[in-house]
Amino acid sequence: MTKGGARIGAGRPKGLGKFGEATKPMRIPCSMVDQVMDFIALKSFKLPLYSSKVQAGFPSPADDHIEMRLDLNEYLVQHPAATFLVRATGDSMEGAGIYEGDILVVDRSLEPRHDRIVIASIEGGDLTVKRLYKREGKVLLMPENPAYEPIDITHVQDSLMWGVVVSVVRQVV
Repeated sequence: MTKGGARIGAGRPKGLGKFGEATKPMRIPCSMVDQVMDFIALKSFKLPLYSSKVQAGFPSPADDHIEMRLDLNEYLVQHPAATFLVRATGDSMEGAGIYEGDILVVDRSLEPRHDRIVIASIEGGDLTVKRLYKREGKVLLMPENPAYEPIDITHVQDSLMWGVVVSVVRQVV
C-alpha cells in the first residue's frame, strides 16, 4: 500500500478560491509583498486621482479628496488590441507638444483623417510622426516645426498609416 500522492477528488476545485480562477505559487521578494497584494486587490495598478485641480498659474489651497483611482491603461487606451506605444525622436513635432523621448500612444483602429497626428511609413522606410493633411486632392504629412518641410505623399504608392496618436506620455524629471 502506497502512502501520499494525489487522490481523486481531493483538494479545492479549481476556480472556486478567492480569485475565481486557477492560481500559481510563486516567490516574491518580501519588500514587494504589500505592492503585489495592493495590485491584486485592485485587479490592476490604479493611482489616486484627486478631485482638486492643480493651478498652473496662481496657486490655490489644495483639497485632499481622492475623486477616484485611475488606471492609466484604462485612461489612455480605448482599444487595447489595436494600441501600441512608440518613443518619439527628433524635434519636428514640438509645435504639437511632442518632444524627443516622449512615448506616443497609438491607436490603429482609428481612421487617419485630416488634421490627426499619425504614425506613417513612406516607401517602406522608418516610421515618422506627423499631422495628416488631406485636402483638395493632396495628402501631406505636416511637421509642427518650421525648420522642416511637409512630406507630400499624394502620389506615393507605398505609404502606410500605422495609426493615430491619441496621447503623449512625458517624464519631466
